[in-house]
This record gives sequence, C-alpha cells and structure tokens, in this order.
Amino acid sequence: MKALRFLLKSAIFMFASFIVVIVGLYTYAYLSPKLELKTAGQYYLYDNNEELVYQGSSSSKWVDLKDINYNLINAVISVEDKNFYNHHGFDYLRIIKAMYTNIKNKKITQGASTISQQYVKNIYLDFDSTWERKIEEAFLTLELEVHYSKDEILEGYLNTINYGQGNYGIANAAHYYFNKEPLDLTLEEALILAGIPNSPANYNPVANYEASINRAKVVAKAMLDNKYITKEEYDNLFLNDIEIYGKASEENLDMLMYYQDAVKQELKELKTIPDNLIQNGGIKIYTYLDLDAQEKLEKNILKNMNQEELQTASVVIDPKSGGVIALSGGVNYASSQYNRAISSQRQVGSVMKPFLYYTALEEGMTSSSTFNSQYTTFSLSNGKFYSPKNYGSVYANKPITMAEAIAVSDNVYAVKTNMFLGPEKLVETAKKVGIQAELEANPSLALGTGNISVLDLARGYTTLATGGFRKNIGLIKRVEDSQGNIIYEHKPDEELVLNINDTYILNEMLTSSTNSQFIDYARPTALVIASQLSRKYAIKTGTTASDYWICGYNPDILMVTWVGYDDNRDVEAALASVSKKIWADTVEDILKDKEANWYEMPNNVVSVLLDAASGKPTNDGTKAALFYFVKGTENMVLDGEAVFKEKEED
Repeated sequence: MKALRFLLKSAIFMFASFIVVIVGLYTYAYLSPKLELKTAGQYYLYDNNEELVYQGSSSSKWVDLKDINYNLINAVISVEDKNFYNHHGFDYLRIIKAMYTNIKNKKITQGASTISQQYVKNIYLDFDSTWERKIEEAFLTLELEVHYSKDEILEGYLNTINYGQGNYGIANAAHYYFNKEPLDLTLEEALILAGIPNSPANYNPVANYEASINRAKVVAKAMLDNKYITKEEYDNLFLNDIEIYGKASEENLDMLMYYQDAVKQELKELKTIPDNLIQNGGIKIYTYLDLDAQEKLEKNILKNMNQEELQTASVVIDPKSGGVIALSGGVNYASSQYNRAISSQRQVGSVMKPFLYYTALEEGMTSSSTFNSQYTTFSLSNGKFYSPKNYGSVYANKPITMAEAIAVSDNVYAVKTNMFLGPEKLVETAKKVGIQAELEANPSLALGTGNISVLDLARGYTTLATGGFRKNIGLIKRVEDSQGNIIYEHKPDEELVLNINDTYILNEMLTSSTNSQFIDYARPTALVIASQLSRKYAIKTGTTASDYWICGYNPDILMVTWVGYDDNRDVEAALASVSKKIWADTVEDILKDKEANWYEMPNNVVSVLLDAASGKPTNDGTKAALFYFVKGTENMVLDGEAVFKEKEED
C-alpha cells in the first residue's frame, strides 16, 4: 500500500513539474522578441554583376492565406499535421504514437513534426540535427505559437516551404508547375503540390511525374480520412494525365542549385556570421557566380553526358580573384542533390603528378631529367613490394624526360621520382598549395591514391594557375545584413608559397599534354582535345578504374572536372574522353571573346629546343620541343651532360 501511495505521489509530482516547466517555457517564449515572419529566414543570392539570381527559404511573393486555394490548405493539414489547429506547437499524442511505432519496428519509420516545427526549420538557412539545434527549434516553435495565430503560422509555412526545382513558396510553385495563381488551383493540382515537400527532389512532377501522382494519391487518402473530400471525389481523381507547365530545360539552370548549396555550405563555415542573423532578418549574399559561365558549363555537361547513371562534377575558378565563377555537383539536381563538387572525395589519379613534379624541380631536377620507363618492382622499407603499371602496360623501356613523363603520364617515372625525393615531400607540397585533404605519404600517392574533393583539388591547382600564389578561394564575395551592413568580405589573402621559376617551368611542361611532338611510345593524354583549343593551357588528366579527371588552366581560367559513377564501379574505357570534352568545350566557350593570355617568363628562366623524347639537342624539327630551365642549368644539357639521371643500378 505504501509503495502504491509513493508511486501515486511521484506521478502527481512529475505531472505537476511537467506543467510548471511547460508554463515556464511558454512564458519565456511570450517574453522573447517576436520573430518577423515575412523576413525571417530570407537570404538573397546575387551574381558577380550584383543581379539577384536566387531567393531562398522564402517566396519572392508573399501570398496571404485567403489567396490560397482551400483544397491546398486542407491537403497540407491532412498529410502534414491533422491536429494543427488543436495543438500548441507540439502534437504530444502523435509524438507518443511515433515513439511506440519506432520502438516496435526497431527503426525510425514515423516522425511527429508539426507544421509549426517544420516552419521553424524553413526559416533557417541551415538546421543541423544536433541536440543543441533541436532545443533551439523547440524554443522557436513556442515563440511562434505564443506570438502568432494558427492562420499566420500556416501562411508563413506555405510561403517558405521547398516545392522542388528551386521553387520556394506556394506562389513560385503554382506558377512554375501549373502557370496559375495559388487561388486558382484545381483539387488535383493542389494534391500534387501538397505532396512535394515530403521529398522535393522525388515528388515534383517535372523530375518524376509518376512518383508525384502516387504521392498525391497518398495526400488524397489523408483528405478523405479527415473528411475534407467525399468518396466520390476521391474515386474520380487522376483518371486523366495532369498537364504540367514547368519544363526541365537548359534555360532553367538546374545545376545552379549545386552552386547555391555550395554557397550555403561556405556560409555555414564562416565564423563571422552570427548564428541568429538569418532568423532575425535575412542576409544578402554576393557571389562570384558568372551566370554566362554557369550556363556554358551546364550546356556542355548536358551535351557530353549521355550515359545513364554516369555522374560528373566541375569547378570553374577565376585565378585572379580566387572566386568560383561556376560549379556543378552532378548532372541533374532534381534527381540528386548530392553535391559531388564539394562533398565527394575520390582518388585523383595522375592529376596529383604536377605537385610531385613541382617538388622535383624545387629539389634540383629539371624538365630534361631522366628515369628509365620500364616495368619495375620496388622493395619498400616495410618489407612489401610495389609494382606500378603504366596505362595499358605500355613502357618506353628507355630513359625518358620529365617533360615526356608529364605529356604521356608515365606512372613508373612518377613513382621513381616520388621514391627518389621521399613521399613525405609530396605531402608537404600538397599542403603548401592549399589542399586540405589528409594524405598519406607513400609511394602510390604519386599516382593519386589519395582521396580529394573537386573543390579541394581546384584549391591546390589555383596556386599553380596564379604562378605560385596560394589564395583563399571561395564562392562568396561578401555578405550584408538586411540594412546593407557588410558582415563578411572575401579576401584572397594571397601568399607566394612556390618558387616562381619552377612554377613557370611546370606550367610550360603541362602544355605538353596536347603537344603532338611528344608522341612516342605513348600519346600525350589530352591530345584528343588539342584541335578544340584556341589558346595555350596547362593541362593534366588523371585516370583510375572508377574516375576520370582533367585539370587545366591559364592566367584567365582554371577548371577541374571529374566523371565517374557514385557507386565507384569501373568506368567504361569508351567514356574516357567525356571529362576532356566537357572541359575543352566549357573553357573555350567561356574565353571565346577574350584575348589569348599566358604567363610572362621570369628573367631567370630560359628555353632550349631539344628532342621531345630524349631531352637532348637535335636538328630534327619534327621531334623538337621547347624545354625550360632555370638559367644556368641548361648549359649541362647543351654540353651533353645530364643535369640529373637515374643511377645505373636503378
């Protein structure tokens, strides 16, 4: 009996405590500053001409609830939060039911977020699933409930929700998908729109018509269950196809959404942006985005990508400013929002080699330094053996120069160079040029066995493209609050980290990848696009079984492109040129009306005409190429002595 009384008293105490806590929380919420719903969460994204190109987390046109079709309102309430008008921000019975169902199924199969909670998430630019954020979400939900009526909350929600294809807010969605005002929607159109927010990428009718209709039928069943429509109305739904006004086309700049997501990620990493700024008033984000360059990038991706499931990612940078002027993280944003340009780390293959060969130049090797290109087995210090192979197992079986090794991407030469210098030297150079990925110092790193993202790799290549100056690259030029106060401004913070002589020599050597003079036991790796190029570029390609890369630049542009499958399966050899064609078509389109430009040769660098394969003086103009040297080191070549050559025992 005593135990029963104790349990009863404990239950009463816990219930009373719960009531006190809830009352306290609502009181605190009531005394907190009132959120301005029509500006909360807004952010405006501008291009490099300071033209507004995107408005996120809110509609460009705020629609009053009375101007939204009642069928849409009822559909949203039915499928998202049927007790919306009866709870105070949290549907406790629904939470308990969801917890029971999830425990019973031993996995999360149901959620219990109310419209108020979802609206709070919408007015944040980014909302992490951390406990700190969830607590903040709960407080803001209480603030909404005590400061605003249910109609005001529902109105704000409908004006900020993501309806897919870059459409935020019911006005944008109604216009895009059906060319109508929200008040003029039919029941079927309302059902389709109400179903999209559950998965905007999958349930919008432009990306997947069939899936959107199936989801709309789920919404219709919820309306029927909640007595918003009759059984007769339900039975007569979707008997005929629904006309969709929105069209997926190049002009829609679908891949621009990848740029926007990359901007959001960069914004999240900026320490100078106050956490509560977005919810309290909105921000203006001025970017380096060049819409013309972005359009050309997307056009050329769509033109060259015709293999189902094959994916690509590209970053285009202006080396002078360090600004990212165009970016794509995939082929189709509507189908996949995964941003491969910033989130995917892949093995980079031979595009790692320029950092190796810069290191070699810095350590005293020259463009004519030779190693034997032959099948070689290396005995490593850990007792293991390593036998790198050239592409197609083709070897020169003779000494080749660094310039030719770059042109044809000889793997044996690269590993020998890496072993000669010490693998830790390559890691040091990678860090020096700005690559942030963690790389392991081992012999195979010279062949790109390290995993690096497209944007991170572009950061390192920018240092080469600037002539040795490491820059703080970025997408965001500056950020202002709603009053126009600058709260962040991008500063390249360039620092000379590479020797300008060696960097120039390396850049010249990288032009050999399109130089037919270097056709020997193998062909230069970018020769297939040489006829498409109207000007000089430093280019390096890279290949693994599952990845195709190309990185190329001159003083006016840098572009990095990756092609492969998300599941890391092997890429067919027939697709080897896809990344190269995307790259060549894009850079040529972007620079079409600009004067050709190249780096000024430093005073301490000289050029010598040598045999492309052997690096020795020649009178045969058909096989001759310009080799570049730090002044003085060319004399040993002209005198018939090698500046550096492999030891006989190697």
